[in-house]
Amino acid sequence: METLGAFLKSRRDQVTPAAIGLRTFGTARRVPGLRREELAQLAGVSVGYYTRLEQGHAETASEQVLDALARVLRLDPVETVHLHNLARQPARPGLSEPPPEEPHPRVLALLRALADATPAIVLGRRGDVLAWNRAGHALVAEHLPFDAPRDPARRPSVPRMFFLDPLTRDLHRNWDELARVHVAYLRLTAGRFPTDARLAELIGELTMRSDTFATMWAAGEVADCTMGAMRLRHPTVGAVSVTYQVWLQPDSPDHRLEIYTPDDPGSADALRILAHQSRARLDTGLEGPQLSPAPLSFSEGLQP
Repeated sequence: METLGAFLKSRRDQVTPAAIGLRTFGTARRVPGLRREELAQLAGVSVGYYTRLEQGHAETASEQVLDALARVLRLDPVETVHLHNLARQPARPGLSEPPPEEPHPRVLALLRALADATPAIVLGRRGDVLAWNRAGHALVAEHLPFDAPRDPARRPSVPRMFFLDPLTRDLHRNWDELARVHVAYLRLTAGRFPTDARLAELIGELTMRSDTFATMWAAGEVADCTMGAMRLRHPTVGAVSVTYQVWLQPDSPDHRLEIYTPDDPGSADALRILAHQSRARLDTGLEGPQLSPAPLSFSEGLQP
């Protein structure tokens, strides 16, 4: 998991003196961004105190100090929240096994209310699919068993699918953009839940098995996931463009309901076709193609 010191250093390296109007008088510099003493002076703290923060030796950091550092480092609101989350972590947080996640009955009722006209999925804190309607399943993962989310041991993991499943990569025409969003959100989640053993295992697995994930993770980006564009190359209906919107759940704030709406008439027609085919499979007792026997295994160690 990321530490406060590592995050501060990565952001310090990205802020140049010129970007914040700091004159260097042409002197040679051995660091790509701000020096520790420069950041400390601009934030109004002593160099020794800031050094202890970056080295992980300071027990506490006040909100005022953290906000001052965020201002100098030009952090956006989400990055600032991440900074505060990291500062609240214990020096050596012990990992613990969290209980299986279960979607709240009210979000399941909302999912049923959407029926199959609007594709939607319910995601847990680590990006596991906790539930989906048939249109959502057909849109983003028709090669996986529809009933997989019902069993915590078989639930599809969206981060694993993005980086270890070639069919998921082929599905997304804007894969690189979406993959960076997933990595940045995973970093934000890791700051919120530093003791989650399953989350640490997921990040470690993806770092070891995907060079692309490791590179993106090392970049240190952090962002929330609220809405965006998905450009699909769907194996059944061809090109589809949708907007995803994420709705937080008051009853279970760690969970998100992700809804997909078409961006153009052709995509709307494609979604209607997928919904019709999903209903037809339900009527005939078929669940559609199941090309992957276990959505969480990806045992071949595939690299994107």
